[in-house]
Amino acid sequence: TIIPVHLPDLGGELICQKDSFLAAAKGVSVGIALQKRIMTGLFGGEGFIMQRLEGTGWVFVHAGGTLIERELAAGEELHVDTGCVVAYTPSVDFEIERAGNIKSMIFGGEGVFFAHLKGPGKVWIQSMPFSRLAGRILANVPVTGSGQGEGSALGPLGSIMRGS
Repeated sequence: TIIPVHLPDLGGELICQKDSFLAAAKGVSVGIALQKRIMTGLFGGEGFIMQRLEGTGWVFVHAGGTLIERELAAGEELHVDTGCVVAYTPSVDFEIERAGNIKSMIFGGEGVFFAHLKGPGKVWIQSMPFSRLAGRILANVPVTGSGQGEGSALGPLGSIMRGS
């Protein structure tokens, strides 16, 4: 999904996942946004560095799967998977919190931490981060076959590489 954002409508600034920037009009600068809290930086899924888009024009960022755009009221809180946060306005307080107790962290399947977003401000949330999409594709790639079958991109080279 491509998200068009007119920066002046948001106060001239947007914080995004790293690598989510696609394009921008003249007058927009792309920089970095360092997380202020050590736990957020270490365990936030995106690390310390996120993208800061600033200026007076349009920017286009991308997200995977279903996209939800949400305006948080002052003090309103939202808890989401860390990888599902696409972007937010600088007025949103972004923190990382532990996901439940040890049992749910190990067996819950959703990871050890989640993002805690607190308004006021606007947030964009995706249902399918690229890393999750890639993992699902890799999990379903067949590992059998000679690499010479119909539609194979490798052909005879696949057999040489595998030693067969």
